[in-house]
Amino acid sequence: MDDDGISPRFDQSALITIDTQIDTLDGQPLEIPGTTAALPAIAILTQSFRKSGRPIIHVVRLYLADGSNAEPSRSSRVSGDTPILRPGHEGRLIAPEILVDVPAELDDDLLLSGGIQSLGPNEVVIFKPRWGAFFQTPLEGHLERNGINTLVFSGCNFPNCPRTSIYEASERDFRVVLARDAISGLYDQGVDELVGIGVTVMDSADIANLIAPSQRMSIKDRPLT
Repeated sequence: MDDDGISPRFDQSALITIDTQIDTLDGQPLEIPGTTAALPAIAILTQSFRKSGRPIIHVVRLYLADGSNAEPSRSSRVSGDTPILRPGHEGRLIAPEILVDVPAELDDDLLLSGGIQSLGPNEVVIFKPRWGAFFQTPLEGHLERNGINTLVFSGCNFPNCPRTSIYEASERDFRVVLARDAISGLYDQGVDELVGIGVTVMDSADIANLIAPSQRMSIKDRPLT
């Protein structure tokens, strides 16, 4: 069969979670509607990728107290009295629901310096200073070293960071999959626009069953802890 250049190759795939941190969940300082609701689907993906030994990259934000490393549109908000995704504070940690049996603590200094923090076999954390996961980050090099050509995206607030990151991935000729139920802020026009640039849109359980077919599961099989 001819290769169309866009169809996913799950045997050469990595999972990307974006900004799925405590402060973005329900009732938190940077609450993003729909992120808490997406956690069960994200957990299905992380579980299946771990079981299959496929790479997972958690991409996070860390805002300095003076807001100097934030976008201008957000700097005043994150430099206020309430810590938001601030180094040293619990709210900047990755949501524990998707880190079952995985160390949760973040090495803020390493991440802010552009380093890659390992959480376990084939699972790492990378800090991004702007919307896109590729902008001034070690992500592309990490993917190349691991022979990745397909990226499965999940996480927080599609209109901003996930959408920017997906377009950056497409510009770099990665095959892109969006887990539609594992991302907050998704809307119909956005889905249509992604399909128009060659993105494959799937449900998390269907992706998981292709990644780890011996561990077939559905959302109800993976409740929040």
